[in-house]
Amino acid sequence: MKILIVDDEPKILDVVEAYLVAKDYLVFRANSGEAALRKFALSQPDLLILDLMLPDKSGLDICKEIRGSGNETPIIMLTAKSKEQDIIIHGLQLGADDYIVKPFSPKELVMRVETVLRRSGNIRNKDVYKLSFAEGSLIIYPNSRQVFLHDKEVCLTKKEFDLLYTLAESPTQFFPRETLIESLYGYDSFNSDRAIDSHIKNLRQKIEKDSKNLNLF
Repeated sequence: MKILIVDDEPKILDVVEAYLVAKDYLVFRANSGEAALRKFALSQPDLLILDLMLPDKSGLDICKEIRGSGNETPIIMLTAKSKEQDIIIHGLQLGADDYIVKPFSPKELVMRVETVLRRSGNIRNKDVYKLSFAEGSLIIYPNSRQVFLHDKEVCLTKKEFDLLYTLAESPTQFFPRETLIESLYGYDSFNSDRAIDSHIKNLRQKIEKDSKNLNLF
């Protein structure tokens, strides 16, 4: 599995690469925005680790360009600006999957990588795996990120699928709103309760006969 790391600090590139290689990932590196876009196109990575502050082009611009092309490769942003909430929120709105604030623990970054890859379906176990509910009426295929209701595929947004999969993995568990926010947006997220409420409402309308029914399954 291929990961592209983009940062203009050689020490960060060295450390992150060492930890990822130890986990058997194939790592590519870039230290500028232009180099990042070239290597992204050439290597077609399964995940992009992207620094927000680069010498020639911002990480936000790179994220916007990648998402604007229709590419859904998972992106984890690195930022030293822990107090600039607007920048982080803007990155998430542009399509970043997670972020981590510098200085960070390499072990935590590897954990985030594994989590984001698992959520995106780019997991190493390619065996067919599904979750089935209501006697097969609702079937979820995590690897391909497909959902079928009464044998018809349901079109879900990325966040709607992530939410459904989180709930489906533990259907009898109670999830506080804060836990769902963390699951969808990562740690220390600034996303509001209303965003989660909106995702839940839209998801219920797509998979339930009675969208007011609190039991998804």
